[in-house]
Amino acid sequence: MFKAVTRWFKAVGYLLTGQIDAARRVIDTNPHVIKAKYDEIVKDKIARIHQYKQAVAGLIAQEEKKLAKIKHLTNEVANLERLKSGALAKAKQTVQRLKDSGKPEDEIHSNEDYKRCLTAFNDFSSTLGEKQERIIELEQDVSEYHKNISDHKVQLQQLLREVDKVKSEAADTVADVITAKQENELAETLTGIAQDGTAEELQNLRNMRQELRAEAKITKELAGTDTKAQEAEFLEFARQNQSNTEFDALIGLASETENKSKSSGGSEKKDTSLPE
Repeated sequence: MFKAVTRWFKAVGYLLTGQIDAARRVIDTNPHVIKAKYDEIVKDKIARIHQYKQAVAGLIAQEEKKLAKIKHLTNEVANLERLKSGALAKAKQTVQRLKDSGKPEDEIHSNEDYKRCLTAFNDFSSTLGEKQERIIELEQDVSEYHKNISDHKVQLQQLLREVDKVKSEAADTVADVITAKQENELAETLTGIAQDGTAEELQNLRNMRQELRAEAKITKELAGTDTKAQEAEFLEFARQNQSNTEFDALIGLASETENKSKSSGGSEKKDTSLPE
């Protein structure tokens, strides 16, 4: 019992599923529904392209920041180069002054002005090297950003062309669906004309007409109207015959007609008499 009920529920489920699928197919093949689906696809693609553009814009912003940083570091490097040259010139001037005063090399190296110039020169050189290395790293990053951004721009152009293709495909698909539905309806109409049972219906009507006519004839005979119609026909024939006889009499043909009738009657009388 339980299995039978289960099978019944399954069968009902299959039936409903089939009906739902059939209804869904009818809805899915509606041109307005197809156009709405394409519009939704285009809308989704445009939204993703917008997100993509925002991501690319972020890369461009990072590239611009790095370019601005390179520019700033380049200015600092130029300034450090000048400071380094200034420290070197100051150190040369100090060494020359100390040499002119007869100071030995050891004493020159221990001179405060010389040490300050040396320290500044070394600091400037170290900082300059760091900044130059940083500039090289940034330039590599900018080069990589530039390549990626160029690739992304190409990809964006392809996506935009794809959207245009989808829009064109939407129009073509809707047109094809409408044309196909019209052709299908026309074919079904023509098939329906050939197979709609009108020939059988016409034959049924013709048979019914014959049956009704036959029934009316029988009813007419049973009611005596047919006999009365025959009597009326005979009376009309007798009237016309009498009228013709009177007309013959008026034009002089009555005697000839009567003689023929008498001779015919006499011969008939002679032929019909009995022998004695």
